[in-house]
Amino acid sequence: MKICILGTGSWGTALGQVAADNGNEVMMWGINEDQVHDIEVNHHNRAFFEAPVSEKVHASTDLHVIKDADIVLFAVPTMALEDVIDKAAALIEKPVILINVAKGFHPVTHERLSCVIERLVPKEKRTAVVSLIGPSHAEEVILRQLTVLNAVSQDEKSAEVIQRAFSNEYFRVYRNTDVIGAETGVALKNVMAIASGILTGIGQGDNARAALMTRGLAEMTRYGLKQGAKAETFLGLDGVGDLIVTCTSKHSRNFMAGWQIGQDGSAERFMKENKKTVEGIYACKVIHEESLKQGIDMPITNEVYAVLYEGKDPDQAIKDLMGRSLKAETNISF
Repeated sequence: MKICILGTGSWGTALGQVAADNGNEVMMWGINEDQVHDIEVNHHNRAFFEAPVSEKVHASTDLHVIKDADIVLFAVPTMALEDVIDKAAALIEKPVILINVAKGFHPVTHERLSCVIERLVPKEKRTAVVSLIGPSHAEEVILRQLTVLNAVSQDEKSAEVIQRAFSNEYFRVYRNTDVIGAETGVALKNVMAIASGILTGIGQGDNARAALMTRGLAEMTRYGLKQGAKAETFLGLDGVGDLIVTCTSKHSRNFMAGWQIGQDGSAERFMKENKKTVEGIYACKVIHEESLKQGIDMPITNEVYAVLYEGKDPDQAIKDLMGRSLKAETNISF
């Protein structure tokens, strides 16, 4: 099969190599000429990796490479996704499986990202939309280290196609039909990863992080159930799995954003100077606004929002979380 990957960032490159290792024809598209040249000519993407990229992965700045693809994978930041979808949809000539790998929400409409793709790509041009998501860092996948994800879609046949296209001895793909739960889980865990980074940055230890992740999972589940998700999804790869890897790793941009904020004692410098895509910053705003509208108790998200957008001191945010009214821990707290 021909798989066209839109975006030449770290995750798109790593997934391109996985697909190429499995014998698929892989063509990447990007707007950064240096990255495209590095992949196509030098078989590297030095903007992100020291490791080489498979020679079977090709790259171009011409979006027309999408025309004869069987699978189109969107690997661009959430903020750029709508524009790229619009351009791609105009060039798709036959029904294709569309893959989303971003973890977040539309910044204006607050839609889940598979919904954005479905809204913008006409039905006659898509077989299905599948989200390929779960606990993963591109820095490890490019080295062919063991990784396990989910192909998430209500169209199980298309999910099986993606499962076969990407699964191999180091990259295993499961299937999941709870699109709401999975996409909500992988977006919300980025907010918790910022909180985890803040805790680490101000000098807190493993006890604090364990508590944060546990209560964060309860918060993620509570929000997801309100949207129509299944509780068990949050105990799987797209819930607790992604939460663990993002809250504990220096590969995580969200964790490292929080760490810098914690070190500085304020989000001001980070919000002013950051040039990297940190999806949790945008997801936090969406979740905060939606939870207020829907009356969902989201104490961790609310405190992260206050630190990011209202100038709250991180130490005070933690004190306010620790000083909340006492209660029993029960399953109903979900």
